[in-house]
Amino acid sequence: MTEPADAVDAAALGARRAREYLDHVAAGRTAEAETLLAGLEDTRELVYVGAAFTALARSTGRTLPTAMRAQASTRQVLLGQVRDRNRRDAEGLRSWLREAAEEVRTLHRLAEAARRRLGSAG
Repeated sequence: MTEPADAVDAAALGARRAREYLDHVAAGRTAEAETLLAGLEDTRELVYVGAAFTALARSTGRTLPTAMRAQASTRQVLLGQVRDRNRRDAEGLRSWLREAAEEVRTLHRLAEAARRRLGSAG
């Protein structure tokens, strides 16, 4: 069984890796992003990175207007199904991570567009 301190450390490492992956993709360094994912062999490591993506997506999704928030929530449910189908398959979990990261990027773009639109409406 995982000790609480170990779980906190693993979660923090997963969050750091998620941010690294997003930074690589945003900078167009897809090879480095893929190398980061390839270096994660343990399904536990992959799941912690995915949990960080989920947390980012959900927190950003909560800032969206109602209809967009509902759509984002539905996409999170679908991503959860992808994760569940690949629970014991590292390569399948890597695919889930790629999709989850892209969802985070999409939500950030949508949130920024909503802020601009709402800012210009007043």
